[in-house]
Amino acid sequence: MANQTIRILLVDGSSVTRALLTKTLLQELPHVEVTACESGKEALQKLSGARFDLLSTALVLPDMDGLALCRKIRQSNELSYVPVIIVSGDADTRLLHEGFAAGITDYFDKSKGYKAFGSFVKGFIQRHSGMVGHILFVEDSATAAAVTGKILDQYGLTVLRVNTAEEAMSYVADSGGNHSQIPIDLVITDFYLEGKMTGGDLLYAIRVTLHMSQQELPVLVLTGNNDDKTHIEVFHAGANDYVNKPIIEEILIARVRTLLLIKHQHGAIKEQAETMRWIAATDSLTGVRNKHYLINNGPDYLHDSHQQPVWALLLDIDHFRQLNTSKGHIMGDHVLAAVGDLLNNHFPDAMVVRFGGEEFSILLPNTHTEQAMQQAEKLRQDIADLHPVGINITISIGMVSSLDFPNLHLSQFLANADKALNAAKERGRNRICIYTDDDIVDAPRQESIIQT
Repeated sequence: MANQTIRILLVDGSSVTRALLTKTLLQELPHVEVTACESGKEALQKLSGARFDLLSTALVLPDMDGLALCRKIRQSNELSYVPVIIVSGDADTRLLHEGFAAGITDYFDKSKGYKAFGSFVKGFIQRHSGMVGHILFVEDSATAAAVTGKILDQYGLTVLRVNTAEEAMSYVADSGGNHSQIPIDLVITDFYLEGKMTGGDLLYAIRVTLHMSQQELPVLVLTGNNDDKTHIEVFHAGANDYVNKPIIEEILIARVRTLLLIKHQHGAIKEQAETMRWIAATDSLTGVRNKHYLINNGPDYLHDSHQQPVWALLLDIDHFRQLNTSKGHIMGDHVLAAVGDLLNNHFPDAMVVRFGGEEFSILLPNTHTEQAMQQAEKLRQDIADLHPVGINITISIGMVSSLDFPNLHLSQFLANADKALNAAKERGRNRICIYTDDDIVDAPRQESIIQT
């Protein structure tokens, strides 16, 4: 849900204010689509023709006030779910007194400025982003499914209905590795289902067999037994919450909103953790992996049977210290950043690491000798053609293959590549040398090698 586009309808009688608020929202929110209009009538027309995740309206409009607009929205079954923010210069008694009755979700004091409005809406969306998601609905009664499904549909939720717990279990189990399937944010299931598996069995399987927590995949149970024993059984099976039948729309939607918010927050935290791991493993200047990442992951990468054969390239920017002295360290940093960017683009499936200073290491998986020679030579030529910040640079490359040294530890493997790199420097730089089990040899440098 992190990249879900948020559609906002902005209502204000002033064209200048509409333009400024729209610009602010587009700057503050990375995935937002803003539609602006000047009157309540126009807003209702747009709401009837498209779905919006949020409506922001001025308190005073040319044809009605914001409270009247909000009342009309709440009177519509199709639009009653839309959150409404009132933008006002003064939270007067009328607004505070009548706002709740009119159905206002929140209000913003516009005297705080346009920039604050953007931050306010961003925070509002984070707090109220629950009603977005994909629901797996397990119900064997066609009548009950139609009633509950209609409620969920009118709130804009994507609902996939199955009849049995077995079907639901199969879908949830496959969704982790099948990218063509719609990811599930919430399971809603009847507790008593026909078939070998009950709703309770499904719950237990999700929690114990698939090891999915209540945050990773929330489950809401529907039950016709309104007694403490059943409720205890529901929670023991692993449900997040339950709703008694017959379904009351407001109660169902309140539970769904809360559980979807739990799911989205779990996803946001997981994404943030992944981002932090990426930052911790990335060299901030060049954008490639850092040496700490190589130390932690390189040994397993080198000896993974699925990666064989592996080639190591150790490259050094020629005369980089002289460049730093003559052009300055800032220009040198620009050169390093450009080289890092080229390496990431050149080797998207390899482990590219800033080895230290102006040195980079690359572990190329599933690469045979001819391929390795072609890629290394193309890299040498592309660096020579790069001219970052108008500076001519070349590189020297040392190479070694697991075909020659299948059992070496990563440190010794890279040490052999380093010996080949030193040989490339001694032999005139801007060249490639290979460390073999017999000798250090020059790699072919014919132009035709990258055209093969």
